[in-house]
Amino acid sequence: MADALQEQTAKPGLKKSLKLWQIVMMGLAYLTPMTVFDTFGIVSGISHGHVPASYLLALAGVLFTAISYGKLVRQFPEAGSAYTYAQKAINPHVGFMVGWSSLLDYLFLPMINVLLAKLYLSVLFPEVPPWIWVVGFVAIMTAANLRSVSLVANFNTLFVLVQVAIISVFIFLVIHGLYRGEGVGTVWSMQPFISENAHLIPIITGATIVCFSFLGFDAVTTLSEETHNAAKTIPRAIFLTALYGGLIFIVASFFMQLFFPDVSRFKNPDAALPEIALYVGGKLFQSVFLCTTFINTLASGLASHASVSRLLYVMGRDNVFPERIFGYVHPKWRTPALNVIMVGIVALSAMYFDLVTATALINFGALVAFTFVNLAVFNQFYRREGRNKSWKEKLHYLALPMVGAATVAVLWVNLEATSLTLGLVWAAFGVLYLAWLTRRFRQPPPQFDKLRAELGGK
Repeated sequence: MADALQEQTAKPGLKKSLKLWQIVMMGLAYLTPMTVFDTFGIVSGISHGHVPASYLLALAGVLFTAISYGKLVRQFPEAGSAYTYAQKAINPHVGFMVGWSSLLDYLFLPMINVLLAKLYLSVLFPEVPPWIWVVGFVAIMTAANLRSVSLVANFNTLFVLVQVAIISVFIFLVIHGLYRGEGVGTVWSMQPFISENAHLIPIITGATIVCFSFLGFDAVTTLSEETHNAAKTIPRAIFLTALYGGLIFIVASFFMQLFFPDVSRFKNPDAALPEIALYVGGKLFQSVFLCTTFINTLASGLASHASVSRLLYVMGRDNVFPERIFGYVHPKWRTPALNVIMVGIVALSAMYFDLVTATALINFGALVAFTFVNLAVFNQFYRREGRNKSWKEKLHYLALPMVGAATVAVLWVNLEATSLTLGLVWAAFGVLYLAWLTRRFRQPPPQFDKLRAELGGK
């Protein structure tokens, strides 16, 4: 027994090095602020020229789920995100399935960013074999994540600031064009939010699409064990990530909507980004703008790579996956090195995937996580702890999480059929694995011993 404890004590844990601003930047990098340009043409057509109104509704809904995450982080200040919260607040079996489903989102997002980088760079340099871009991009993400999460956070800070700078230049050029008679011809207009063409149902439909721009704001919860004073810092970081991301989306889409009141000017509204940059800033700005998309993919790739490595680490530490591999922490770098390498290997599959199939993989897991986080708040605080006496408790632990769950339900209704099908197939494999792990559900999935964790952290 003493030898076992000594061995456990010798195991390194994740290094606490992150501060609030670093975590927020990681979250914003995951969201990718410039994604607002990718969906503008589609949502503008659906909402009849009211994209910022759709973003405003989406932000309001997302913030309810962000509040639920904040409550659970304070209660369970450990890495693992929705997996940990559902496991502890609802049921270990449910927690495993939430974690398994979340892997579908987390695990393939780095690969999607590599795939996007390959597509962008292959257009700019058609003579270079695409596999070179994939290998190079994966090598950068893997090396940075192996070395230090602080290094990743600092890189992401730079990349997010570049995106914000480009958006700021874009807004300046839009204002200049508006004063020259482009679009509605003025910046003093509320037309993008309310006009005679504004109708609630189209705006809500647009909101269900732009809500997917917020996927990943919760990923910062996987960094809890590498954050100073996580119980206080992580809830603030979650809320600020969603809020700042939403404000960037709203402001950028507001000025875009003034410049492009409808989609009649676009040859291809479904892929309007190049045309938006060309009409607003000319060919030089378009080239700079498109080059920045490479930075977007690298920033999101770094952040998502870090997040899924930590989720795998927690599930390995719990021993639902082999602990020796998935629970390993490098003794010098204090990072989950084997997980980082495995995620890099999965990302190499970008050489073979197409974008449509790849993106269909990620939405299911994110919606599962959002749904059960809201339900976990209700189950832990309202039902288990009996915080249901006063109107304030009923607001915090019943009304707010139920509104959050209702918002996510709208997204479920609008989920693509391919995403739902692939997600259910993935979940079926999870049920089979869980049945084997728990001897046909006769025992709970293994969980990490908190005493061992405290001994190992010293």
